[in-house]
Amino acid sequence: MMHLELADWRRQVSELYAAVRAADDPARGHALWRTGRDALFRAHPCSPLPAGDPLRATGLPYWPYDPNLRFELPLLPTPEPAEIALPTGDDGVTQLRRIGRVELPAPVNASLDVWWLIQYGGGLFLPVRDATAGQTSYGGGRYLLDTAKGADLGSAAGSLVVDLNFLYHPSCRYDPAWQCPLAPAGNRISAPVRAGERILDDQGQNGIRR
Repeated sequence: MMHLELADWRRQVSELYAAVRAADDPARGHALWRTGRDALFRAHPCSPLPAGDPLRATGLPYWPYDPNLRFELPLLPTPEPAEIALPTGDDGVTQLRRIGRVELPAPVNASLDVWWLIQYGGGLFLPVRDATAGQTSYGGGRYLLDTAKGADLGSAAGSLVVDLNFLYHPSCRYDPAWQCPLAPAGNRISAPVRAGERILDDQGQNGIRR
């Protein structure tokens, strides 16, 4: 039964991101995304939130939508290809191949590696660990794209849509039973990105309110 529930979770995530891509305004798409994620985290059997967690009632916290943090960026070549294997606990390792990079302009001014998942039949993977990590976002970083699991903001004219307002915490931030590959060195930036999912001052790093 758990397998069917997990398949339904991924189906609903994919449908949610399809609605985001179809929205006529990025801010409206972001509002849809927030509402859809809150519904999944509140009531779905595969929600990573523990039963009784206050976030089920209040919804997940986010920074306000900032249109200055939405970009359409070309995928640039990297000096040399690379493959890495990130540990994911009992699940073994997640194998990734670097396929390029994106250059984030002001106000971020940073470079991020873009990865391809070697398993799962493939998919784009773009994790980010910025200067808010460990303070107002999860210490292990956040995800922006994980297309194998439905998190796909699309592309335009050969460029990736990189909208940092859609950064979200991996499920392991809420429940250690979930195993999550964390941001490698090429996905760690020194600038703070105050966009996307966040941690409020009265929350601990495990999602439990202090």
